[in-house]
Amino acid sequence: MHSSEILRKWFASVGFVLLIVASATAQYGNGNRDEGQYQILQARYGTAERNIDVTDRLKELARRDITFRMGNSTFGEDPDPGRVKALRIYTRGPGGQNRMFEYREGSVIDGSQFTGWGGGNWGGGGWNGGWGDGNGDPGQYQILQARYGTAERNIDVTDRLKELARRDITFRMGNSTFGEDPDPGRVKALRIYTRGPGGQNRMFEYREGSVIDGSQFTGWGGGNWGGGGWNGGWGDGNGDAGQYQILQARYGTGERNIDVTNRLKELARRDITFRMGNSTFGEDPDPGRVKTLRLYTRGPGGQNRMFEYREGSVIAGSQFTGWGGGNWGGGGWNGGWGDRDGDAGQYQILGARYGTPHHNVDVTQRLRELASRDVTFHMGNSTFGVDPDRGHVKTLRIFTRGSNGQTRMFEYREGSVVDGAQFTGWGRGDWAREGWNGGWEGRDLR
Repeated sequence: MHSSEILRKWFASVGFVLLIVASATAQYGNGNRDEGQYQILQARYGTAERNIDVTDRLKELARRDITFRMGNSTFGEDPDPGRVKALRIYTRGPGGQNRMFEYREGSVIDGSQFTGWGGGNWGGGGWNGGWGDGNGDPGQYQILQARYGTAERNIDVTDRLKELARRDITFRMGNSTFGEDPDPGRVKALRIYTRGPGGQNRMFEYREGSVIDGSQFTGWGGGNWGGGGWNGGWGDGNGDAGQYQILQARYGTGERNIDVTNRLKELARRDITFRMGNSTFGEDPDPGRVKTLRLYTRGPGGQNRMFEYREGSVIAGSQFTGWGGGNWGGGGWNGGWGDRDGDAGQYQILGARYGTPHHNVDVTQRLRELASRDVTFHMGNSTFGVDPDRGHVKTLRIFTRGSNGQTRMFEYREGSVVDGAQFTGWGRGDWAREGWNGGWEGRDLR
């Protein structure tokens, strides 16, 4: 064969390979459909005293589009030896406001909430740097007061919380944090009373031993809050507003369940965070089966939503309107375990895939089977009957459309618990009838 003909065929084959690579890049590497809600401006790793810019390194990881566990080895440097460090991601939200996300060393980072995560087309502008710059620490809720203890004995810890906030740390909270045990022998809680962006009050409750993360509170890092707008008291209903009004509560399984609204009111009047099970409600409605508590509620916009808690879970009433006073229930709900009006959620499922970026399978139909049983379930290979990428940690990706039309991807790491309460029509499985053609990256999301 003539040498020119050999070269022509060689270039043709190379061109064919390049075409395949280009096609694969368009299919898997484009980050335009990896949208989340927050655009990353910068990322820093370390402590308040010593931290480094890791934006470029985070981009490298994001381009591989992985969920990863973060620490010194991730960024190739320990900026403050001997101290627990954090990754701070400074972002701009959909309304133009800034928000800072903080992840403690050893945490798992999930990029699904960040715009263009998979393509790494972010950073490089709009952020003037610095660890504790207040512009990136606005949160949504302004702190009015903080109290620590029990309903019977509690103390004002606003000033002490300010000291901790000025150091701008994520910390584990207990008696030693506040230097006092206001009610010895009892499990205590920290209550942070706040005012939200719409002027409504909301109370956040953290059980003794919990980790406090200040990123959702306005001006956390500067400590420029408190000192006004709150008239004190542990259980004042104005600070126990939450967002969802409870209409009814039921406990059991799909086949056998009982109304526990009045019993829950008794617990709510004592205003406790409690671990829930048969002993809580004084009855086992379906012996030998794992049971759940379902709270049927009405949200701030008038839409219904059902919250489900698996037997043994801890219930915290801070997100429910009037929890402490027990002035809820008794109307507006026509009962029933699986009533679809209470299974609205906020996000409509478009499709679901399970695996890794390299090997994954469509599990939409299997998820619908699970959803029709309306369960909160522990997810892994056995759930879907396949291991698409042996030896690798896999994830479940649920691709959705929100109430205002925007798309969002939810990712669950292998072994996680999946809760369908936030998805529209979860219980009846009336979603994604056409299957899912968007692939792992959600290329066809519109």
